[in-house]
Amino acid sequence: MAKSAKTAAKAPAKKSAASPATSKPAAKPAAKAAGKPAKAVAKPAAQAAKAPAKPSAAKSASGVATGLKAPLTPSEMLAKLVGNKPMPRTEITKRVWEYIKKNDLQDKKNRRMINADENLKAICGVSQFSMFDLPKALNKHLK
Repeated sequence: MAKSAKTAAKAPAKKSAASPATSKPAAKPAAKAAGKPAKAVAKPAAQAAKAPAKPSAAKSASGVATGLKAPLTPSEMLAKLVGNKPMPRTEITKRVWEYIKKNDLQDKKNRRMINADENLKAICGVSQFSMFDLPKALNKHLK
């Protein structure tokens, strides 16, 4: 009978542990449903606070563009492809790609390789290079 007393003592402990677990899933959906409207209301307030910070992030305290938006002056060789006005690095890369596509300089079989013509060869120094080497080659011609 000592065994039945032990099992009886264990059984209520299991039931009491199981009953809070069953009540938790019922409480979670109610908490989520109640939390959704609060998030929807708080979200526009958070966006409104962030909106003024975005324009100032692209410029330094002095008002000059920095980082990717900083105007860079291309060298004379690079100016033949993209123009000689200072412009952001992203715009220079875009214009070089326009030149490559306009003159059909991508390799026919392996589109990642670029077959350089006279102007690109002066910039890159090789007759064929990977598209991933293009930014490295352009950096040498930007001030």
